[in-house]
Amino acid sequence: MQYNDRLETLSNRFDEIDAALADTSGGYDQTRVTALMKERASIEPTVAAFRDVRGLLREIADNDALRADKSDPELAALAEEEAPALRERLESLEAELQELMLPRDPNDDKDVFIEIRAGAGGDEAGIFAGDLLRMYTRFAESRKMRVELLSENENEAGGYKEVVIGVKGGEPYRWFKYESGVHRVQRVPATEAQGRIHTSTATVAVLPEVEDDGEIEIRPGDLEVDTFKASGAGGQHVNKTESAIRITHKPSGIIVACSEERSQLQNRARAMDMLRAQLAANQRREREESEASLRRSQVGTGDRSEKIRTYNYPQDRITDHRINQSFQNIKAILDGDMEKLVIELQKWEKSRLLAGETTAA
Repeated sequence: MQYNDRLETLSNRFDEIDAALADTSGGYDQTRVTALMKERASIEPTVAAFRDVRGLLREIADNDALRADKSDPELAALAEEEAPALRERLESLEAELQELMLPRDPNDDKDVFIEIRAGAGGDEAGIFAGDLLRMYTRFAESRKMRVELLSENENEAGGYKEVVIGVKGGEPYRWFKYESGVHRVQRVPATEAQGRIHTSTATVAVLPEVEDDGEIEIRPGDLEVDTFKASGAGGQHVNKTESAIRITHKPSGIIVACSEERSQLQNRARAMDMLRAQLAANQRREREESEASLRRSQVGTGDRSEKIRTYNYPQDRITDHRINQSFQNIKAILDGDMEKLVIELQKWEKSRLLAGETTAA
């Protein structure tokens, strides 16, 4: 592994920050100290790993010198014996450093909106959408994230035509970003008398929340706002006032709705959050599509129209087509035990990034 100037610069910067934090001659500036401590924390793991590697390389060089020194055969033999362990340790440290050097997704720690919509397959698709909702909710709760139901449109079979949840805390985007796309289920519906396997689909979109910093411009004149009564299962009204909000963004055609908060004002605020997230996602897609088509042909666009995963009940197997891996025990995974699957997707993303850096170099 080659060590470039960037790592040396990072190491020097770490020392500069420590010196600046220790220097009290200029008085105490809380804003400056906070910024320096934040920068220090962000580069410390990489600097520590780089210095460990650099120290180990010196140790290996010293050991190689002892191995080559024939004046003390016993010491040379000990050095020879130690060499494989040192090399193995170096490989491990270099792999760790390589991962630390990968660019971090700036959205990883953001809260998310997860939209689940029934696709092809009628009532069975709606039931599958409900299964995905349960999987995401239980997985989020197992990681101490907070889940809020924002909007739901149930079908007569007990599933959902569409449902939107918000997930907060615990780096939701880092754990859920791989779920965007088309999910396909193959199983025998409970209503199927002949025992035939049906194929149904549901689409999932995972949208990181966007801060209202003015970057996403939303003109009031571009919005059509409707109010309606929030309703529960079976169409029974949860309340008698029109507190639910539906917002249509006329230029893009995006429609968002929120009906789960207690007041119209709260529902409007959450619906605007969802709209900003949708518009930001559109902007990201447009940027990706303006980049070289070569990248899209190699890794895909991540567009929600792409089939990403198949849930095969007869074979009790979930196959993720991006990594070409299968996972057994559908029931446990749909009950929220999806961490192993997500970790494999995180590894896949890292390997792609590493391959991209290698190609670029």
